[in-house]
Amino acid sequence: MSEAATLAEGKTYKFTTQSGADTVAVGRKLAGLLKPPQFLLLRGELGTGKTTLVKGIAQALDAAEPDEVTSPTFTLIHEFDGTRNGKPVKLYHLDVYRLESERQLETLGLDDLLTPDALVVVEWGDKFKSIKKRATGEIVIAPEGGDARKITVTLKE
Repeated sequence: MSEAATLAEGKTYKFTTQSGADTVAVGRKLAGLLKPPQFLLLRGELGTGKTTLVKGIAQALDAAEPDEVTSPTFTLIHEFDGTRNGKPVKLYHLDVYRLESERQLETLGLDDLLTPDALVVVEWGDKFKSIKKRATGEIVIAPEGGDARKITVTLKE
């Protein structure tokens, strides 16, 4: 797993993983970089490890064990209670792949999720202008051949 940090529109972190276990480890590392409230777009093709990354975030927050974190493709939202630096934190993992309109999206109550103690991670959120406007950062996972993945995290300052 390699890492580099640069400044762009905010702060950018880059990781390369070689396995699912590496991706979970990057998720654990990211949990330390994310400061609530945070609303993140999670982008990547099907099967690139988006949910696997969230497993690591949830584990680092003592919110769930990796095998308890599954894709919310059909439930749309999974909510986890955890802690960060000894303070309560909410982790919301959303998957809006199946939604087709802003109207459908409104029923999720996104504004109610972004409380001062919340980390909101949205898979496929780049489909919707309203989600892109709310975003305080973005995580992009790209295949690099085989099980290797390039993970780029950009957080607005």
